[in-house]
Amino acid sequence: MPDPAKMQVQSSASGARVPGPRSSGTMPCGATDERSAARAVQQMFDEIAPRYDLLNHVLSLNVDRLWWRRTARTFVHILRRNDARVLDLCAGTGDMAVALRSQAVKQGSGADGVAIYALDFSHAMLRHGLKKYSAQNIQPLEADALSLPLPDSSLDLVVSAFGFRNLANYDAGLREIFRVLKPGGETGILDFSEPGGLLGKFYGFYFRKVLPRVGTMISGVRGPYEYLPASVQKFPSPQQMLDRMEATGFKDASWTPYTFGIAGMYSGRK
Repeated sequence: MPDPAKMQVQSSASGARVPGPRSSGTMPCGATDERSAARAVQQMFDEIAPRYDLLNHVLSLNVDRLWWRRTARTFVHILRRNDARVLDLCAGTGDMAVALRSQAVKQGSGADGVAIYALDFSHAMLRHGLKKYSAQNIQPLEADALSLPLPDSSLDLVVSAFGFRNLANYDAGLREIFRVLKPGGETGILDFSEPGGLLGKFYGFYFRKVLPRVGTMISGVRGPYEYLPASVQKFPSPQQMLDRMEATGFKDASWTPYTFGIAGMYSGRK
């Protein structure tokens, strides 16, 4: 496992925008272009890294653990192969990568040899996840999701849990995922959504009014938990994301809602 002090962050590769009114990517307050947006996101996650795991569990009432496990189970047909190569993209402190490893180990005596990589461009987030990575035989990589330091057609599975939404260019992110997947390889993008109906109204109140205050109180940092609901509101709708995936070249693109649509997973195959 590489020394985290020696990990190198690679610069973003800016991709072409999709025509029309759809957003090219996240745009935190004060950012003016993709480069400044990426810097702002990186700084936010560096700042909240010490309390990130605690906040995830508290603010989601531990439902996040169920989402990670459900996502990992979706790809059991890949994780049971002991030669599989898997990437947790925008991995943070590594809970999704750990769920993938746990599912692989459950599949048999050989599956614990599945190669799992955890990639993020926040040095602080990776550093706070090192104990998990070391214990679970997960390889951390510090790099930008828009410029992956991996060869073409080298992975069987790319999963991203609550990180893809923070990319400065969604289409460039999809193209990088597509590039590094082997033919027949699959992706799963787990992220928040905005449910409709009465639940949507209750959830919207919690997400925009309660969550930022609690997150700020626990983390001691104001910006990131004000950014979170804004980033979800700006994120493409499920149909728009599926359109983007199909335009990138993914086949069998689909969206599966989790917990009444509070979150959901986009999946596709190269």
